[in-house]
Amino acid sequence: MRFLERERTTLAKLLPDLDAGLCEIPLMELERPGSPGIALFRDSGGPGLLVPESHQGRGATALDALRVQRAIGSRSPSLAVGTTMHHFSMATLVGLGALGDGMEWMLIEGVAASNRIIASGFAEGRSGSGILEPSMTAEVTADGVRINGVKRPCSLARSMDVLTASVLVPREDGQGEELAVALVPADSDGLTVSGFWSSAFLAGAESEQVTLTDVLVPPELLLRTTATTGQGLDELQTLGLIWFQVLMTGSYLGAAGALVERVLLNDRIPEHERVRLFLETESAMATAEGVARRVDAGDLGESALAQALYVRYGVQDALGRIVPRAVELLGGLNFMTSDEIGHLAASANGLSLHPPSRSRMTGPFSDYLSDQPLAIA
Repeated sequence: MRFLERERTTLAKLLPDLDAGLCEIPLMELERPGSPGIALFRDSGGPGLLVPESHQGRGATALDALRVQRAIGSRSPSLAVGTTMHHFSMATLVGLGALGDGMEWMLIEGVAASNRIIASGFAEGRSGSGILEPSMTAEVTADGVRINGVKRPCSLARSMDVLTASVLVPREDGQGEELAVALVPADSDGLTVSGFWSSAFLAGAESEQVTLTDVLVPPELLLRTTATTGQGLDELQTLGLIWFQVLMTGSYLGAAGALVERVLLNDRIPEHERVRLFLETESAMATAEGVARRVDAGDLGESALAQALYVRYGVQDALGRIVPRAVELLGGLNFMTSDEIGHLAASANGLSLHPPSRSRMTGPFSDYLSDQPLAIA
């Protein structure tokens, strides 16, 4: 069937054997805590998806990555959502590498070559904060930086090899403070993971609480940005937010696609209903692809971020029509005899829960339409 053909072909090209491996495991096993999907992602080379080939990665474009996340989401929404947070961290690090002195690329290569999974401790979930505004405190010592703080929820918390966290540290020239990104090994003394996610939906994403108590990060794992909080990081923050919106949108389109695929394969459902559902689903994907192509063209400014948000909210609305219609067409018997339909339907609605929420962006969008700079609430 042509539906999801491009996405699964892209996944097979970049991460061979992952799709086949996911197909061999029942959906509800992939969606539970301790899901085997994360190990399959690691073994397939998934951690290096966004790392350039010249630095031992898979060299995926934004369009490739969007399609990969949709393909993965159609097999396991939890895996797609969880790995989006890894890719969000990697996209930020790659962007930081372009601004840094070369040390960043050594660390990025290490992640790709060793298939290390990165969890995001950035402040993307805090209202009114930029993605790199510190959510943790740091104290500089002779041996490095001691960090304290909590991140919850933190996806991939139980499988992560490294946690990324933004901190504010004194400038090396003594002139004030600057933002830095700390790479915290998961086995660091003082780093603990505890339960947070109580819902059965998306439980396989391992979204738990990570607590740092006097965790020492050596100087070589601290990436300085030479910028103060709220200043000079607009380009990097914009890049990270665009990637976040694009990949998370693709992940939830994949979750909805798992329902749509079941409808399209059911020849008892009237042809006009199947085609109608297919057309609306593909139209939503096409808008997301437009943003991804803009990223690949190097257009990463304020206008691109605005479009990424427009598209994400538009896809939310589309999923609000697509998902219940798919459930209705599949019928009560399918819903009653398996947990899968209800699970996919609930999971596909999760896009609206990610920051920034549409309600908080009402004022900033109104200002933006009046030719003011775009703010993220």
